[in-house]
Amino acid sequence: MSYPGHWAAETPDAAAFVMASTGAVTTYRELNDRSNRFAQLMWAAGLRFGDHIAVLMDNNDRYLEVCWAAQRMGLLFTAINWHFTADEAAYIIDDCDARVLVVSDATRQVAAELRERMPKVEVRLIVGGDLDGYERYETAIAQFPATAVPDECEGTPMLYSSGTTGRPKGIRYNLKKEPMGQMPANLLLMTALFGFGQDSVYLSPAPLYHSAPLFYCLSTQRLGGTVVIMEHFDALRALEYIERYRVTNSQWVPTMFVRMFKLTEDERSRYDLSSHRSAVHAAAPCPIEVKQKMLEWWGPIVWEYYSATEGMGATAVSPQDWLARPGTVGRTLLGPIHICDDDGNVLGPGNIGTVWFAPRDGATNAGFSYHNDAAKTAEAVDARGWATVGDMGYLDDEGFLFLTDRKTFMVVSGGVNIYPQETENLLITHPAVYDVAVFGIPDEEMGERVHAVVQPIDMNTAGPDLERDLLAFCREHLAGYKCPRRIDFDPDLPRQPTGKLYKRLIRDRYWGNKTSRIV
Repeated sequence: MSYPGHWAAETPDAAAFVMASTGAVTTYRELNDRSNRFAQLMWAAGLRFGDHIAVLMDNNDRYLEVCWAAQRMGLLFTAINWHFTADEAAYIIDDCDARVLVVSDATRQVAAELRERMPKVEVRLIVGGDLDGYERYETAIAQFPATAVPDECEGTPMLYSSGTTGRPKGIRYNLKKEPMGQMPANLLLMTALFGFGQDSVYLSPAPLYHSAPLFYCLSTQRLGGTVVIMEHFDALRALEYIERYRVTNSQWVPTMFVRMFKLTEDERSRYDLSSHRSAVHAAAPCPIEVKQKMLEWWGPIVWEYYSATEGMGATAVSPQDWLARPGTVGRTLLGPIHICDDDGNVLGPGNIGTVWFAPRDGATNAGFSYHNDAAKTAEAVDARGWATVGDMGYLDDEGFLFLTDRKTFMVVSGGVNIYPQETENLLITHPAVYDVAVFGIPDEEMGERVHAVVQPIDMNTAGPDLERDLLAFCREHLAGYKCPRRIDFDPDLPRQPTGKLYKRLIRDRYWGNKTSRIV
Protein backbone atom coordinates (compact mmCIF):
# COMPACT_ATOMS: atom_id res chain seq x y z
CA MET A 1 0.00 0.00 0.00
CA SER A 2 1.46 3.37 -0.98
CA TYR A 3 -0.46 6.57 -0.36
CA PRO A 4 -0.77 9.20 2.41
CA GLY A 5 -3.14 7.03 4.45
CA HIS A 6 -0.43 4.40 4.82
CA TRP A 7 2.24 6.89 5.86
CA ALA A 8 -0.16 8.71 8.19
CA ALA A 9 -0.31 5.45 10.14
CA GLU A 10 3.38 4.53 9.81
CA THR A 11 5.11 7.93 10.12
CA PRO A 12 2.39 10.47 10.99
CA ASP A 13 4.76 13.29 11.96
CA ALA A 14 7.08 12.95 8.95
CA ALA A 15 7.02 15.86 6.49
CA ALA A 16 4.87 15.10 3.45
CA PHE A 17 5.83 18.42 1.91
CA VAL A 18 7.45 21.74 2.68
CA MET A 19 6.72 25.11 1.08
CA ALA A 20 10.18 26.19 0.00
CA SER A 21 10.02 29.95 0.60
CA THR A 22 8.48 29.81 4.08
CA GLY A 23 9.61 26.41 5.38
CA ALA A 24 6.00 25.61 6.37
CA VAL A 25 5.69 21.83 6.88
CA THR A 26 2.64 19.63 6.30
CA THR A 27 2.92 16.22 7.91
CA TYR A 28 1.52 12.98 6.55
CA ARG A 29 -1.15 13.01 9.23
CA GLU A 30 -2.25 16.49 8.16
CA LEU A 31 -2.15 15.66 4.46
CA ASN A 32 -4.17 12.50 5.01
CA ASP A 33 -6.76 14.18 7.23
CA ARG A 34 -7.28 17.17 4.96
CA SER A 35 -7.50 15.12 1.78
CA ASN A 36 -10.02 12.85 3.51
CA ARG A 37 -12.15 15.84 4.52
CA PHE A 38 -12.25 17.15 0.97
CA ALA A 39 -13.04 13.67 -0.35
CA GLN A 40 -15.94 13.45 2.13
CA LEU A 41 -17.23 16.82 0.89
CA MET A 42 -17.23 15.57 -2.71
CA TRP A 43 -18.82 12.27 -1.69
CA ALA A 44 -21.62 14.20 0.03
CA ALA A 45 -22.06 16.23 -3.16
CA GLY A 46 -22.70 12.98 -5.05
CA LEU A 47 -19.41 12.47 -6.85
CA ARG A 48 -18.47 8.87 -7.52
CA PHE A 49 -15.90 6.81 -9.42
CA GLY A 50 -15.17 8.28 -12.86
CA ASP A 51 -16.53 11.77 -12.12
CA HIS A 52 -14.41 14.82 -12.76
CA ILE A 53 -13.01 17.86 -10.94
CA ALA A 54 -10.80 20.76 -12.06
CA VAL A 55 -8.07 22.66 -10.19
CA LEU A 56 -7.04 26.22 -11.09
CA MET A 57 -4.44 27.21 -8.50
CA ASP A 58 -0.94 28.50 -8.08
CA ASN A 59 1.60 26.33 -6.22
CA ASN A 60 0.31 26.45 -2.64
CA ASP A 61 0.00 24.28 0.45
CA ARG A 62 -3.46 22.90 -0.50
CA TYR A 63 -2.68 21.79 -4.03
CA LEU A 64 -1.53 18.24 -3.31
CA GLU A 65 -4.28 17.51 -0.79
CA VAL A 66 -6.90 18.49 -3.39
CA CYS A 67 -5.30 16.09 -5.88
CA TRP A 68 -5.02 13.31 -3.30
CA ALA A 69 -8.70 13.69 -2.42
CA ALA A 70 -9.63 13.11 -6.06
CA GLN A 71 -7.06 10.33 -6.43
CA ARG A 72 -8.45 8.40 -3.46
CA MET A 73 -12.05 8.72 -4.70
CA GLY A 74 -11.44 7.25 -8.15
CA LEU A 75 -12.02 10.62 -9.79
CA LEU A 76 -10.48 12.20 -12.86
CA PHE A 77 -8.80 15.49 -11.96
CA THR A 78 -7.65 18.19 -14.34
CA ALA A 79 -4.98 20.64 -13.22
CA ILE A 80 -5.26 23.83 -15.30
CA ASN A 81 -2.46 26.25 -16.13
CA TRP A 82 -3.14 29.12 -13.73
CA HIS A 83 -1.74 31.63 -16.23
CA PHE A 84 -4.63 30.91 -18.61
CA THR A 85 -7.22 33.55 -19.43
CA ALA A 86 -10.85 33.01 -18.48
CA ASP A 87 -11.60 31.96 -22.08
CA GLU A 88 -8.87 29.29 -22.03
CA ALA A 89 -9.83 28.00 -18.57
CA ALA A 90 -13.57 27.97 -19.36
CA TYR A 91 -12.95 25.81 -22.42
CA ILE A 92 -11.10 23.18 -20.38
CA ILE A 93 -13.54 23.22 -17.44
CA ASP A 94 -16.44 22.64 -19.82
CA ASP A 95 -14.62 20.14 -22.05
CA CYS A 96 -13.55 17.93 -19.13
CA ASP A 97 -17.07 17.88 -17.63
CA ALA A 98 -15.87 19.08 -14.23
CA ARG A 99 -18.46 18.99 -11.45
CA VAL A 100 -16.15 20.63 -8.90
CA LEU A 101 -13.76 23.56 -9.36
CA VAL A 102 -11.10 24.56 -6.83
CA VAL A 103 -9.38 27.91 -7.31
CA SER A 104 -7.02 29.94 -5.14
CA ASP A 105 -6.76 33.53 -4.08
CA ALA A 106 -4.00 33.99 -6.67
CA THR A 107 -6.44 33.07 -9.45
CA ARG A 108 -9.40 35.06 -8.11
CA GLN A 109 -9.57 37.45 -11.08
CA VAL A 110 -10.01 34.64 -13.60
CA ALA A 111 -12.25 32.75 -11.14
CA ALA A 112 -14.58 35.76 -10.96
CA GLU A 113 -14.85 35.86 -14.77
CA LEU A 114 -15.64 32.13 -14.80
CA ARG A 115 -18.71 32.32 -12.54
CA GLU A 116 -21.24 32.52 -15.36
CA ARG A 117 -19.28 30.36 -17.78
CA MET A 118 -19.25 26.89 -16.24
CA PRO A 119 -22.82 25.50 -16.09
CA LYS A 120 -21.68 21.93 -15.36
CA VAL A 121 -19.83 22.90 -12.16
CA GLU A 122 -21.87 22.22 -9.01
CA VAL A 123 -19.29 22.95 -6.28
CA ARG A 124 -17.04 26.01 -6.36
CA LEU A 125 -14.33 26.45 -3.73
CA ILE A 126 -11.58 29.02 -3.20
CA VAL A 127 -8.39 28.37 -1.21
CA GLY A 128 -6.95 31.16 0.92
CA GLY A 129 -9.54 33.83 0.29
CA ASP A 130 -13.17 34.77 -0.23
CA LEU A 131 -14.98 35.38 -3.51
CA ASP A 132 -18.63 35.79 -4.38
CA GLY A 133 -20.00 32.62 -5.92
CA TYR A 134 -17.37 30.43 -4.24
CA GLU A 135 -17.27 28.84 -0.80
CA ARG A 136 -14.10 29.17 1.23
CA TYR A 137 -12.32 25.82 0.91
CA GLU A 138 -10.95 25.68 4.44
CA THR A 139 -14.36 26.36 6.00
CA ALA A 140 -16.13 23.91 3.72
CA ILE A 141 -13.91 20.88 4.38
CA ALA A 142 -13.82 21.51 8.16
CA GLN A 143 -17.44 20.35 8.33
CA PHE A 144 -16.53 16.82 7.24
CA PRO A 145 -14.80 13.93 9.03
CA ALA A 146 -11.15 13.08 8.42
CA THR A 147 -12.00 9.48 7.54
CA ALA A 148 -11.88 7.64 4.24
CA VAL A 149 -14.93 7.64 1.97
CA PRO A 150 -16.84 4.31 1.78
CA ASP A 151 -15.49 3.32 -1.63
CA GLU A 152 -11.84 4.35 -1.82
CA CYS A 153 -10.23 3.53 -5.16
CA GLU A 154 -7.54 4.89 -7.42
CA GLY A 155 -8.30 7.88 -9.63
CA THR A 156 -6.08 9.51 -12.21
CA PRO A 157 -5.16 12.92 -13.62
CA MET A 158 -6.67 13.95 -16.94
CA LEU A 159 -4.38 16.75 -18.02
CA TYR A 160 -4.52 18.83 -21.15
CA SER A 161 -1.78 19.27 -23.72
CA SER A 162 -0.09 22.65 -23.68
CA GLY A 163 -1.99 24.01 -26.65
CA THR A 164 1.15 25.28 -28.41
CA THR A 165 -0.25 24.12 -31.74
CA GLY A 166 -3.99 24.73 -31.22
CA ARG A 167 -6.74 24.03 -28.67
CA PRO A 168 -5.48 21.92 -25.75
CA LYS A 169 -6.46 18.26 -25.84
CA GLY A 170 -7.61 16.35 -22.76
CA ILE A 171 -5.47 13.24 -22.36
CA ARG A 172 -7.67 10.55 -20.88
CA TYR A 173 -6.27 7.25 -19.63
CA ASN A 174 -8.20 4.00 -19.41
CA LEU A 175 -9.44 4.22 -15.81
CA LYS A 176 -9.88 0.88 -14.07
CA LYS A 177 -11.42 0.61 -10.64
CA GLU A 178 -8.53 -0.51 -8.43
CA PRO A 179 -8.15 -0.47 -4.64
CA MET A 180 -6.46 2.60 -3.18
CA GLY A 181 -2.71 2.21 -2.68
CA GLN A 182 -1.77 0.41 -5.89
CA MET A 183 1.79 1.21 -6.94
CA PRO A 184 1.83 2.79 -10.45
CA ALA A 185 4.01 0.83 -12.86
CA ASN A 186 5.96 3.93 -13.92
CA LEU A 187 6.98 4.52 -10.31
CA LEU A 188 9.66 1.90 -10.97
CA LEU A 189 11.44 4.46 -13.14
CA MET A 190 11.82 6.71 -10.11
CA THR A 191 12.95 3.99 -7.72
CA ALA A 192 15.11 1.76 -9.90
CA LEU A 193 16.84 4.40 -12.01
CA PHE A 194 16.69 7.65 -10.06
CA GLY A 195 17.00 6.34 -6.50
CA PHE A 196 13.75 7.65 -5.01
CA GLY A 197 12.66 6.14 -1.70
CA GLN A 198 11.30 6.92 1.73
CA ASP A 199 14.40 8.97 2.53
CA SER A 200 14.00 11.17 -0.56
CA VAL A 201 13.74 14.93 -0.30
CA TYR A 202 12.44 15.93 -3.72
CA LEU A 203 12.73 19.51 -4.97
CA SER A 204 9.87 20.44 -7.29
CA PRO A 205 10.70 23.76 -8.97
CA ALA A 206 7.98 23.66 -11.63
CA PRO A 207 4.23 24.42 -11.69
CA LEU A 208 2.12 21.61 -10.24
CA TYR A 209 -0.38 21.81 -13.09
CA HIS A 210 2.20 20.18 -15.35
CA SER A 211 2.12 16.39 -15.66
CA ALA A 212 5.69 15.48 -14.66
CA PRO A 213 5.95 17.66 -11.52
CA LEU A 214 2.50 16.57 -10.36
CA PHE A 215 3.28 12.88 -10.91
CA TYR A 216 6.67 13.11 -9.21
CA CYS A 217 5.25 14.93 -6.18
CA LEU A 218 2.43 12.44 -5.71
CA SER A 219 4.80 9.51 -6.31
CA THR A 220 7.36 10.81 -3.80
CA GLN A 221 4.54 10.82 -1.26
CA ARG A 222 3.52 7.29 -2.24
CA LEU A 223 7.04 6.33 -1.20
CA GLY A 224 6.88 8.25 2.08
CA GLY A 225 9.42 10.90 1.07
CA THR A 226 9.28 14.68 1.43
CA VAL A 227 8.43 17.12 -1.35
CA VAL A 228 9.86 20.64 -1.32
CA ILE A 229 7.53 22.84 -3.39
CA MET A 230 8.89 26.00 -4.96
CA GLU A 231 6.12 28.55 -5.40
CA HIS A 232 7.93 29.98 -8.43
CA PHE A 233 11.17 28.99 -10.11
CA ASP A 234 14.19 31.17 -9.47
CA ALA A 235 17.62 29.85 -10.44
CA LEU A 236 19.54 31.14 -7.42
CA ARG A 237 16.84 30.20 -4.90
CA ALA A 238 16.67 26.68 -6.33
CA LEU A 239 20.35 26.22 -5.46
CA GLU A 240 19.74 27.72 -2.03
CA TYR A 241 16.89 25.28 -1.37
CA ILE A 242 19.05 22.28 -2.29
CA GLU A 243 21.40 23.27 0.52
CA ARG A 244 18.72 24.39 3.01
CA TYR A 245 16.53 21.29 2.75
CA ARG A 246 19.31 18.79 1.96
CA VAL A 247 17.58 17.85 -1.28
CA THR A 248 18.39 14.37 -2.57
CA ASN A 249 16.34 14.26 -5.80
CA SER A 250 15.09 16.87 -8.22
CA GLN A 251 13.49 17.34 -11.62
CA TRP A 252 14.08 20.16 -14.09
CA VAL A 253 13.45 21.39 -17.59
CA PRO A 254 16.43 22.50 -19.71
CA THR A 255 15.38 26.15 -19.56
CA MET A 256 16.07 26.04 -15.83
CA PHE A 257 19.61 24.80 -16.48
CA VAL A 258 20.12 27.64 -18.96
CA ARG A 259 18.92 30.14 -16.34
CA MET A 260 21.44 28.72 -13.85
CA PHE A 261 24.27 29.34 -16.30
CA LYS A 262 23.18 32.96 -16.65
CA LEU A 263 24.10 33.33 -12.94
CA THR A 264 27.61 34.46 -12.05
CA GLU A 265 30.26 31.92 -11.12
CA ASP A 266 30.12 33.18 -7.54
CA GLU A 267 26.36 32.62 -7.39
CA ARG A 268 26.60 29.11 -8.84
CA SER A 269 29.26 28.08 -6.29
CA ARG A 270 27.64 29.71 -3.28
CA TYR A 271 25.70 26.71 -1.96
CA ASP A 272 26.49 23.18 -0.77
CA LEU A 273 24.87 20.73 -3.20
CA SER A 274 26.49 17.58 -1.78
CA SER A 275 23.18 16.01 -0.66
CA HIS A 276 22.01 15.89 -4.28
CA ARG A 277 22.12 12.32 -5.63
CA SER A 278 19.94 12.46 -8.75
CA ALA A 279 18.78 15.33 -10.96
CA VAL A 280 16.35 14.39 -13.71
CA HIS A 281 15.40 16.55 -16.68
CA ALA A 282 12.74 16.16 -19.33
CA ALA A 283 9.86 17.98 -21.08
CA ALA A 284 12.00 19.75 -23.70
CA PRO A 285 15.23 19.15 -25.63
CA CYS A 286 18.43 20.08 -23.78
CA PRO A 287 21.24 21.69 -25.80
CA ILE A 288 24.30 19.43 -25.78
CA GLU A 289 26.62 22.14 -24.47
CA VAL A 290 24.25 22.93 -21.60
CA LYS A 291 23.98 19.24 -20.61
CA GLN A 292 27.76 18.84 -20.74
CA LYS A 293 28.22 21.85 -18.47
CA MET A 294 25.62 20.50 -16.02
CA LEU A 295 27.46 17.17 -15.81
CA GLU A 296 30.75 18.97 -15.23
CA TRP A 297 29.16 21.06 -12.47
CA TRP A 298 26.91 18.52 -10.70
CA GLY A 299 28.77 15.35 -11.59
CA PRO A 300 27.32 12.08 -12.97
CA ILE A 301 23.91 12.50 -11.32
CA VAL A 302 22.09 14.13 -14.25
CA TRP A 303 19.61 11.71 -15.82
CA GLU A 304 17.23 12.36 -18.67
CA TYR A 305 13.99 10.79 -19.80
CA TYR A 306 11.72 11.37 -22.75
CA SER A 307 8.01 10.76 -22.62
CA ALA A 308 4.71 12.56 -23.06
CA THR A 309 1.63 13.13 -20.96
CA GLU A 310 -0.10 10.59 -23.20
CA GLY A 311 2.12 7.92 -21.62
CA MET A 312 2.43 5.81 -24.75
CA GLY A 313 6.16 5.25 -24.32
CA ALA A 314 9.29 6.41 -22.55
CA THR A 315 13.06 6.41 -22.83
CA ALA A 316 15.77 7.16 -20.29
CA VAL A 317 19.50 7.72 -20.44
CA SER A 318 22.12 7.56 -17.70
CA PRO A 319 24.86 10.19 -17.41
CA GLN A 320 27.40 7.63 -18.61
CA ASP A 321 25.42 6.59 -21.70
CA TRP A 322 24.72 10.21 -22.58
CA LEU A 323 28.39 11.16 -22.38
CA ALA A 324 29.16 8.31 -24.77
CA ARG A 325 26.39 9.49 -27.15
CA PRO A 326 25.86 13.25 -26.61
CA GLY A 327 22.37 14.35 -27.52
CA THR A 328 20.54 11.05 -27.06
CA VAL A 329 17.41 10.81 -24.94
CA GLY A 330 18.09 7.13 -24.31
CA ARG A 331 16.64 3.74 -25.10
CA THR A 332 13.10 2.56 -24.63
CA LEU A 333 11.82 1.56 -21.20
CA LEU A 334 8.56 0.12 -22.53
CA GLY A 335 7.67 -1.20 -25.98
CA PRO A 336 9.68 -0.89 -29.20
CA ILE A 337 10.33 2.49 -30.83
CA HIS A 338 9.90 2.84 -34.59
CA ILE A 339 10.95 5.69 -36.87
CA CYS A 340 8.54 6.01 -39.78
CA ASP A 341 8.20 8.11 -42.92
CA ASP A 342 4.99 9.95 -43.82
CA ASP A 343 3.52 6.76 -45.31
CA GLY A 344 4.11 4.75 -42.15
CA ASN A 345 7.07 2.79 -43.47
CA VAL A 346 9.71 1.91 -40.87
CA LEU A 347 13.07 3.59 -41.49
CA GLY A 348 16.46 2.18 -40.66
CA PRO A 349 19.04 3.52 -38.18
CA GLY A 350 20.20 7.06 -38.83
CA ASN A 351 17.14 8.07 -40.87
CA ILE A 352 14.99 10.92 -39.55
CA GLY A 353 11.24 10.37 -39.34
CA THR A 354 8.31 10.49 -36.96
CA VAL A 355 8.82 8.72 -33.62
CA TRP A 356 6.22 6.00 -32.97
CA PHE A 357 5.89 3.91 -29.80
CA ALA A 358 4.56 0.36 -29.98
CA PRO A 359 2.85 -1.17 -26.92
CA ARG A 360 5.06 -3.51 -24.94
CA ASP A 361 2.42 -6.20 -24.59
CA GLY A 362 1.21 -6.17 -28.19
CA ALA A 363 -2.04 -4.42 -27.29
CA THR A 364 -3.96 -2.72 -30.10
CA ASN A 365 -4.07 0.73 -28.49
CA ALA A 366 -1.82 2.96 -26.41
CA GLY A 367 -4.09 3.12 -23.35
CA PHE A 368 -5.16 6.73 -23.81
CA SER A 369 -7.52 8.83 -25.89
CA TYR A 370 -8.06 12.52 -26.47
CA HIS A 371 -11.21 13.44 -24.58
CA ASN A 372 -14.12 14.33 -26.85
CA ASP A 373 -11.88 14.14 -29.92
CA ALA A 374 -11.92 10.81 -31.72
CA ALA A 375 -10.31 12.38 -34.80
CA LYS A 376 -7.23 13.51 -32.89
CA THR A 377 -6.99 10.11 -31.21
CA ALA A 378 -7.06 8.47 -34.62
CA GLU A 379 -4.22 10.74 -35.79
CA ALA A 380 -2.09 9.73 -32.82
CA VAL A 381 -2.70 5.95 -32.85
CA ASP A 382 -2.39 3.95 -36.07
CA ALA A 383 -3.92 0.62 -37.09
CA ARG A 384 -0.94 -1.24 -35.61
CA GLY A 385 -1.57 0.26 -32.18
CA TRP A 386 1.53 2.45 -32.44
CA ALA A 387 1.23 5.97 -31.02
CA THR A 388 2.97 9.30 -31.60
CA VAL A 389 2.87 12.92 -30.45
CA GLY A 390 4.49 14.08 -33.68
CA ASP A 391 8.12 14.31 -32.58
CA MET A 392 10.83 13.77 -35.19
CA GLY A 393 14.03 11.84 -34.60
CA TYR A 394 16.20 8.86 -35.44
CA LEU A 395 17.61 5.73 -33.81
CA ASP A 396 21.26 4.75 -33.87
CA ASP A 397 22.50 1.18 -34.38
CA GLU A 398 22.13 0.42 -30.66
CA GLY A 399 18.58 1.69 -30.35
CA PHE A 400 19.39 5.04 -28.74
CA LEU A 401 16.87 7.71 -29.73
CA PHE A 402 17.90 11.19 -30.90
CA LEU A 403 15.21 13.86 -31.32
CA THR A 404 15.39 16.54 -33.99
CA ASP A 405 12.20 18.59 -33.53
CA ARG A 406 8.43 18.58 -33.52
CA LYS A 407 7.08 17.87 -37.00
CA THR A 408 4.88 20.95 -36.60
CA PHE A 409 7.92 23.23 -36.46
CA MET A 410 9.99 21.63 -39.22
CA VAL A 411 10.97 24.22 -41.82
CA VAL A 412 10.73 23.17 -45.48
CA SER A 413 12.95 25.53 -47.48
CA GLY A 414 13.42 24.78 -51.17
CA GLY A 415 12.46 21.16 -50.52
CA VAL A 416 15.02 20.76 -47.73
CA ASN A 417 13.84 19.80 -44.23
CA ILE A 418 15.39 21.97 -41.51
CA TYR A 419 14.90 21.30 -37.80
CA PRO A 420 14.92 24.59 -35.84
CA GLN A 421 15.81 22.94 -32.55
CA GLU A 422 19.45 22.64 -33.62
CA THR A 423 19.69 26.38 -34.27
CA GLU A 424 17.88 27.21 -31.02
CA ASN A 425 20.25 24.96 -29.09
CA LEU A 426 23.20 26.89 -30.48
CA LEU A 427 21.87 30.42 -30.04
CA ILE A 428 20.85 29.85 -26.40
CA THR A 429 24.51 29.24 -25.55
CA HIS A 430 25.53 32.75 -26.68
CA PRO A 431 26.27 34.91 -23.61
CA ALA A 432 24.03 37.74 -24.86
CA VAL A 433 20.96 35.50 -25.36
CA TYR A 434 18.41 34.86 -22.60
CA ASP A 435 15.83 33.02 -24.73
CA VAL A 436 15.26 32.23 -28.39
CA ALA A 437 12.71 30.86 -30.84
CA VAL A 438 13.60 29.65 -34.35
CA PHE A 439 10.96 28.80 -36.96
CA GLY A 440 10.06 29.14 -40.61
CA ILE A 441 8.50 32.25 -42.16
CA PRO A 442 7.05 32.72 -45.66
CA ASP A 443 9.49 33.11 -48.54
CA GLU A 444 8.32 33.66 -52.12
CA GLU A 445 11.25 31.79 -53.65
CA MET A 446 11.95 28.99 -51.13
CA GLY A 447 8.50 28.52 -49.58
CA GLU A 448 9.95 29.11 -46.10
CA ARG A 449 13.14 30.53 -44.67
CA VAL A 450 14.68 30.20 -41.22
CA HIS A 451 14.00 33.08 -38.85
CA ALA A 452 14.93 33.75 -35.22
CA VAL A 453 13.44 35.87 -32.46
CA VAL A 454 15.82 36.48 -29.55
CA GLN A 455 15.18 37.73 -26.04
CA PRO A 456 18.53 39.30 -25.09
CA ILE A 457 19.97 39.40 -21.59
CA ASP A 458 19.87 43.18 -21.87
CA MET A 459 17.26 44.63 -24.21
CA ASN A 460 19.41 47.75 -24.54
CA THR A 461 21.87 45.69 -26.61
CA ALA A 462 19.22 44.71 -29.17
CA GLY A 463 19.95 46.07 -32.59
CA PRO A 464 22.00 45.65 -35.77
CA ASP A 465 25.33 45.02 -33.98
CA LEU A 466 23.97 42.18 -31.86
CA GLU A 467 22.12 40.76 -34.87
CA ARG A 468 25.39 40.68 -36.85
CA ASP A 469 27.19 38.98 -33.95
CA LEU A 470 24.52 36.32 -33.61
CA LEU A 471 24.32 35.63 -37.34
CA ALA A 472 28.10 35.25 -37.47
CA PHE A 473 27.94 32.93 -34.44
CA CYS A 474 25.43 30.74 -36.30
CA ARG A 475 27.49 30.66 -39.50
CA GLU A 476 30.57 29.68 -37.52
CA HIS A 477 28.93 26.59 -36.06
CA LEU A 478 26.16 25.54 -38.49
CA ALA A 479 25.68 24.86 -42.17
CA GLY A 480 24.49 27.97 -43.94
CA TYR A 481 21.02 26.65 -44.76
CA LYS A 482 20.30 26.13 -41.04
CA CYS A 483 21.14 29.75 -40.14
CA PRO A 484 18.48 32.44 -39.87
CA ARG A 485 18.56 35.17 -42.52
CA ARG A 486 17.38 37.77 -40.01
CA ILE A 487 16.98 38.04 -36.25
CA ASP A 488 14.32 40.07 -34.46
CA PHE A 489 14.40 40.96 -30.78
CA ASP A 490 11.66 40.68 -28.18
CA PRO A 491 11.83 41.69 -24.50
CA ASP A 492 9.85 38.64 -23.33
CA LEU A 493 9.19 35.43 -25.25
CA PRO A 494 5.95 33.61 -24.33
CA ARG A 495 7.36 30.60 -22.52
CA GLN A 496 5.36 28.52 -20.04
CA PRO A 497 6.77 28.06 -16.54
CA THR A 498 6.96 24.37 -17.51
CA GLY A 499 9.70 25.32 -19.98
CA LYS A 500 7.63 24.96 -23.15
CA LEU A 501 7.74 27.83 -25.61
CA TYR A 502 4.53 29.08 -27.20
CA LYS A 503 6.32 29.14 -30.54
CA ARG A 504 3.05 29.16 -32.48
CA LEU A 505 2.15 32.56 -31.02
CA ILE A 506 5.45 34.01 -32.24
CA ARG A 507 5.32 32.31 -35.62
CA ASP A 508 1.76 33.50 -36.25
CA ARG A 509 3.00 37.11 -36.27
CA TYR A 510 4.83 36.32 -39.51
CA TRP A 511 2.36 33.95 -41.15
CA GLY A 512 -0.83 35.90 -40.56
CA ASN A 513 -3.68 33.90 -42.09
CA LYS A 514 -1.40 31.75 -44.26
CA THR A 515 -1.68 28.05 -43.43
CA SER A 516 0.25 26.56 -46.34
CA ARG A 517 3.99 26.34 -46.91
CA ILE A 518 3.27 27.17 -50.55
CA VAL A 519 3.32 30.98 -50.67
